[in-house]
Amino acid sequence: MRVLLVDTDAARARQVKAGLEAAGFQVVAVSSDTADLTRLVRESQADVIVCDLDDPSRDALESMRVLNRDEPRPVVVFASRGDADQIEAALEAGVAAYVVEGLAPARVRPVLEVAIRRFRAFQALRAERDAARNSLAERTVIERAKGVLMQRRRLSEPEAYKLMRRWAMDRGLKIAAIAEQILLEK
Repeated sequence: MRVLLVDTDAARARQVKAGLEAAGFQVVAVSSDTADLTRLVRESQADVIVCDLDDPSRDALESMRVLNRDEPRPVVVFASRGDADQIEAALEAGVAAYVVEGLAPARVRPVLEVAIRRFRAFQALRAERDAARNSLAERTVIERAKGVLMQRRRLSEPEAYKLMRRWAMDRGLKIAAIAEQILLEK
């Protein structure tokens, strides 16, 4: 597992890096700042991001939010403190795990494994949600196009659907694409 380590304290970063490597992780990059986190992830090809921060700032959380949107990866934040609002803001920014009271070497592997599994589960749910939204949108377009054909050609609903299906097969397109064409001609 390739890790991007973000730590504002250089001495602590060396210790954390050693701990991560001892736990079997490959630290591919170390940064002292969360600014431009997305670029750092792209350049390092990191699989997971570990942030050891005393007190995650709004800028750090915004950088994590942008990363979650543009290059989703599991992000684990080890912080020396964390009030409820700060933890909530971190979770909303896409942080997979927020551990208070810093990074302890013995906890690194289990925390990262849980964060990675939680991230993957969330990504699967997101993909399922997106697929359901797309399917619903396609059905809506198809229903509207059927209505246009029913009115324009005085067809029954099954006849309109059958005609759209035939056009889709003849052209090698999905029915939703045919439906969008019909609505554009409207």
